[in-house]
Order: sequence, then structure tokens, then C-alpha cells
Amino acid sequence: MAERDNRREGGRGRRDREEAAPEFADRLVAINRVSKTVKGGKRFGFAALVVVGDQKGRVGFGKGKAKEVPEAIRKATEQAKRKMMRVPLKEGRTLHHDIEGRHGAGRVVMRTAPTGTGIIAGGPMRAVFEMLGVQDVVAKSIGSQNPYNMIRATLDGLGKEASPRSVAQRRGKKVADILPKRDDAPVSEEA
Repeated sequence: MAERDNRREGGRGRRDREEAAPEFADRLVAINRVSKTVKGGKRFGFAALVVVGDQKGRVGFGKGKAKEVPEAIRKATEQAKRKMMRVPLKEGRTLHHDIEGRHGAGRVVMRTAPTGTGIIAGGPMRAVFEMLGVQDVVAKSIGSQNPYNMIRATLDGLGKEASPRSVAQRRGKKVADILPKRDDAPVSEEA
């Protein structure tokens, strides 16, 4: 019986190592303490909001509730890892185009930015961009300041983002046909 338990745990350990191979960074965005009044006093519970990402174009968020803070954070982190989404990034540092995301009363506007701009965004949105691996972006939250709604609106907008490659594939064209033509050498008319 003991050998069977060891084998079972060994199998579980291997699977955990395979899932943990891509290192994920996590950021605690909010902790909410709630209380329930009972006959003997108050019982406290905690709700945690966590954003997880590999800083290479994948991000997810999760929420967890428990009687203790570490347990709530652990639950939120596990849920975030299960609900990851991939976002195409331009040159691995910024967005391909300007986007707007909505969730409930939360509305966010995200704009692509030139190199060196940095992450100009408020609290919960900043956490999403840092975990995603974005280095240059300008973002503004309009409406709800609730961190849950801001994160959901941000991820809604990021889900709408399309790379030139995906647009070209969907339309059956080449990437060069989709991107605007740039004239690198200006033609001078001297005659």
C-alpha cells in the first residue's frame, strides 16, 4: 500500500514539474477582508486577486477566497494559471494597434507606444502589462475603478488584439499586403 502511494505521488510530482517548466511570475493585485458576524463574534475571510504571466505574451488572472490570506493567494494563483491567454505583441514590447476593452462599468483604452515610453497605466492594468511582458504602452481607465472590472476590461481589450500575421492569414493575403507601405528614401524632384 505504501509503495502504491509513493508511485502515485511520484507521478503527480512529474506532472507538476512539466506544468511549472515555463516560469510564471505572479502579482498580487488586491486583497479584500470580509467579515461575517456570528453569535461568538466575527469570522473573517479573505479574497485575493492575482495576475499571472510568463512575461512573453501569456497572461491570466484568478481570484481565490479562504479563511487565511496565503490560502486565498494560492487558490487565486492556481485559477490564474488555468485561465491563461496568449496575446500577440509587436516586437515583443508593445501592442500592434490601439484597443479598447469593456467589462461592466469598466472601460479601458490602451495605445501602442514608441520604444522607451515605459508602462503608463494605473494599478491593476499595470500588473497585467508587467506580467504580459509589455514594455511600452499608454493606458487609461475610464469608468469603474474596481480592480476586478479593470482587469477584466483590460483582458477583454487584449483579447481583441490582432497581429498582422493573423489578419493576413484570415484574409488569405501576405503580411506585406496588410502592412502600410513605407517610403524609406524620399524622392526629391530637382529639375
